[in-house]
Amino acid sequence: MDEEPKDVIVLGTIKSGVKSFNKICQVAKIEPTELNSILEKLESRGLIDVREKKGLFGKKVEIIATEKGAKELEYRIHELEGKWNQMAQLYKSGDKQKLQKYMDENKISFKEMMFFGVIDMVMFSMMFSMLGMTMTNFIPAEDMPQDAGGEGDIDSDGGGFDFDIGF
Repeated sequence: MDEEPKDVIVLGTIKSGVKSFNKICQVAKIEPTELNSILEKLESRGLIDVREKKGLFGKKVEIIATEKGAKELEYRIHELEGKWNQMAQLYKSGDKQKLQKYMDENKISFKEMMFFGVIDMVMFSMMFSMLGMTMTNFIPAEDMPQDAGGEGDIDSDGGGFDFDIGF
């Protein structure tokens, strides 16, 4: 599947049960005009269906993933898991040059990995520390997760954690 990360994120959002255009915009963090273009592409490839239903307040449009779309998404997530496992192995081997090269080659996949929960954020942070970089070298701050495993927020520079102890 030669799709942009946003296309896959939109498909994943739809597959997770988000059916309305506005809600997909919110969850996937995509502007309406760009989302419309992505949805047209996904529909033309047979990955989603757009259905009109009669609702209490008039017509209601629902967007759902097709069986083909679900299979494509599963395949893409499997690919992402393979890339993550390769990065984890390179990190564990301690080979900084190979890890740096692999991360540079797969930079475009990080946003998808984060969206689908493929990345172990603690190990990901340690990879960047080993290479002497911050996550924002690879991932824009606005795409960083708002919650690191439920234990605090990642600082906007990609380093450290802000723990909330409940006081």
